[in-house]
Amino acid sequence: MHTPNSRITSPPAPPMPRALIADDQPDILTALRILLRNAGYEITAVTSPAEVLKAIETGSFDLVLMDLNYARDTTSGQEGLDLITSIRTLDSSLPIVVLTAWGSVELAVEAMHRGGRDFVLKPWDNKQLLKSLNTQIELGRKKRERRLIEAESRSESHKLHQELEESQQIQAALMPKALPHVDGIDIAIAWKPARTVGGDYFDVLKFSDRHTGLCIADVAGKGMPAALLMSNVQAVLKSHASDAVSPGELCARVNHVMCDNIVSHRFITCFYAVLDSQTNRLAYTNAGHCPPVLIRDGMCLRLQEGGPVLGIFPDQGYMQGEIQLQSGDCLVFFTDGVTEARTAAGREFGESRLVELLIDQHQLPAAELKDRIMEAVNEFSDGEAYDDATLMVIKVR
Repeated sequence: MHTPNSRITSPPAPPMPRALIADDQPDILTALRILLRNAGYEITAVTSPAEVLKAIETGSFDLVLMDLNYARDTTSGQEGLDLITSIRTLDSSLPIVVLTAWGSVELAVEAMHRGGRDFVLKPWDNKQLLKSLNTQIELGRKKRERRLIEAESRSESHKLHQELEESQQIQAALMPKALPHVDGIDIAIAWKPARTVGGDYFDVLKFSDRHTGLCIADVAGKGMPAALLMSNVQAVLKSHASDAVSPGELCARVNHVMCDNIVSHRFITCFYAVLDSQTNRLAYTNAGHCPPVLIRDGMCLRLQEGGPVLGIFPDQGYMQGEIQLQSGDCLVFFTDGVTEARTAAGREFGESRLVELLIDQHQLPAAELKDRIMEAVNEFSDGEAYDDATLMVIKVR
């Protein structure tokens, strides 16, 4: 029920159709002008192929209604066929209706083959001609609208692709460009986002000749949202990290800040450690991260001491563990993209397979062992990356 003040709005009327008419006979042009103007058309009339092409280059039309024969060629239709080809070169979506007194099946087929949309013989039936023109205009407008939407979509896709490439470059620049030299250990790192950008983070922070910070972290999720959150984690962690701040205290500080910056259903796992190169003591805190693997004398130890993930409990405290590293130790940090790599059937690489590989090949140099692990993961998953994967291999000399 409508109130007195309510208004019923109608959809906007389609714009007045614009038709370009081409014929070298004045009486034909006059008859077509009268017919189409009475039907609500806006008309431009020309008498030669050259004028047709000029009009299309300078104006905008919904349809071309054209004769096939002009003064230079009055029966074969070749001049008109060549004109259709030229129009198609200028505007491939402009509907063309051919109007001629010299018709044959062969000529009609060739006209349609070159891009004509309909073929009408003179003398024409006004009702049928208008029906054909209106149909072709409607089809042409829909085709142009689809092309416009597709072009806009391609443009947006291109912009998005450019933005992702720039984001990838920015994220790569945020990662360490070169690993610092740390006395007594060798470090090798692999970082492989599942998409253009990812939510994994690693760092090696040289505080002094004696103290070095080692970090690996993983934001829940993938792609741009995870990358944006991880850049925030990185900034917060690097602003608080120093040799005067213990791993447990650092995780507590980062957690407190991230609880204010994070959205619901997101969190960060993080493993942070400080190595004392003089004593080979490694102090660490594990904030809900995959426990690093320490291989020593063929045995496997896991570094689990710490607390829950970051970004959920703002006042959470974190425990701290310590371990004495020994010559020959192999310590591996990793994100779940390594162990959760899977086959097409859904079978995961798994931590047990990683541990077996490390026990078997832990004597390899850090860089070579890192490559062996990533090759094994890639081969297992047939090259498909379902999650960001980061690996840090540390060998104690």
